Amino acid sequence: MILKINDETREVAVDPATPLLWVIREQFGLTGTKFGCGIGQCGACTVHLEGVPVRSCLTPAALAADKQVRTIEGISQADTAGQLLQQTWIEQQVPQCGYCQSGQLMSAHALLASNPFPTEAEIEVAMNGNICRCGTYPRIKRGIQQAAERLALSSNVKPSENG
Repeated sequence: MILKINDETREVAVDPATPLLWVIREQFGLTGTKFGCGIGQCGACTVHLEGVPVRSCLTPAALAADKQVRTIEGISQADTAGQLLQQTWIEQQVPQCGYCQSGQLMSAHALLASNPFPTEAEIEVAMNGNICRCGTYPRIKRGIQQAAERLALSSNVKPSENG
């Protein structure tokens, strides 16, 4: 099957039911996407499939065939939102152990892509499926808010002008 991950296209010989997580890690060598719970509840394995956040531990590789998959490595330099989120994560000292953070960043990135001016409540809803055992939720929220503010400044758009 043909998979396109972070703009790299490869033919991989795997069982179509193989979780996308293992293809990303073992076939593409991208280890930023983490295995957490294996049942899609923690969010550590979150990636974007055609721009939509999905749990790669539950997503069969066949579902991603001929579609764009983006991992944490793919947003690190891909766009302004990804860069700003990573910058604010550092400034807010979001990670403690860091294990969940790639999934947190992928969910935050998808949120800002679909809603560049999220309210606090919208951030909480969007991030609800991502578990942080260290409990850095307030810092995660501040990081998203700060990135959204900087995105607005960089694009010279005010929230009231959006929509």
